[in-house]
Amino acid sequence: MILPSVVDAIGNTPLVELSRLTAHLGLDGRILAKLDYLNPGFSKKDRAAKVIIETALADGTLAPGQTVVELTSGNMGTGLAIVCGVLGHPFVAVMSAGNSVERARMMRALGAEVVIVPQAPGGVAGQVSGADLALVEARAQEITTQRDAFRADQFGHPGNPIAHEVGTAPEIWAQSNGAVTSFCDFAGSGGTLGGAARYFAQQGVRSYAVEPAGAQAIAGDRTDHPDHPIQGGGYMMADLAHLRDVPLAGHLSVSGDEAKSHTRLLARFEGIFGGYSSGANLCAATALLRGPDRGGCIAIVICDSGLKYLSTDLWEI
Repeated sequence: MILPSVVDAIGNTPLVELSRLTAHLGLDGRILAKLDYLNPGFSKKDRAAKVIIETALADGTLAPGQTVVELTSGNMGTGLAIVCGVLGHPFVAVMSAGNSVERARMMRALGAEVVIVPQAPGGVAGQVSGADLALVEARAQEITTQRDAFRADQFGHPGNPIAHEVGTAPEIWAQSNGAVTSFCDFAGSGGTLGGAARYFAQQGVRSYAVEPAGAQAIAGDRTDHPDHPIQGGGYMMADLAHLRDVPLAGHLSVSGDEAKSHTRLLARFEGIFGGYSSGANLCAATALLRGPDRGGCIAIVICDSGLKYLSTDLWEI
């Protein structure tokens, strides 16, 4: 089948059983990995980018040829760069200097204008805090006003969770033949978790939020360690719009070291080259199989590609 554009290649990614890893770790149960790093922009955020832009064009909030602006850690920006480029919209990505350089280079290669915002005082390269994100948000708002642009607003636009409620989760359910008992996901904007949890709740599947240890704002727990290396989330935002009234079975925390080690396990035993948040999801899934979901079938998302972290310490092996 020949597709009309690369935008039509977004979604319908493979679901792979991590049987080698579960055997290596001695786990009682199954882990299924949704390979969203195989999307055109190498991340799950391609789905939300597509739905947000298509919805905005359909309802008239985005005019033909209008500039699109969004704050991003790099993945949503990459997805928007692809979708906007194909549909004829200039795109401005606003991101923190704390994010990996590969992401900015990829967005520029795809035709985006990338605005880098310096980190807050005391910020650490490779670690983006809530304070850093607040500075990026302020700059994004400023540029949106200056250019009379459309703000994609991944933290607020309903197209973000809808992309996963009608895409990611139903795909997992169908591909697993209804075998999934639990789903867990590292929370950034909350779009994947919120949308998937709404769908899975109708199937009797439990959903869990994953956060960095010491930055557990959604869980209402420890928030004394904002300087974690898991890019794309863990911003210590307790009130995420996409998680309001979402049925969650619980919360799981993962340290930066645990995320790193499990990302490397994915590559070594399963040949899956994911990023930090993919390792966090795997670590959380193993905790479920060792605890409340022993003997169950856990679904996770491989959120983005390890190629986006070559300048970080993730692959200093």
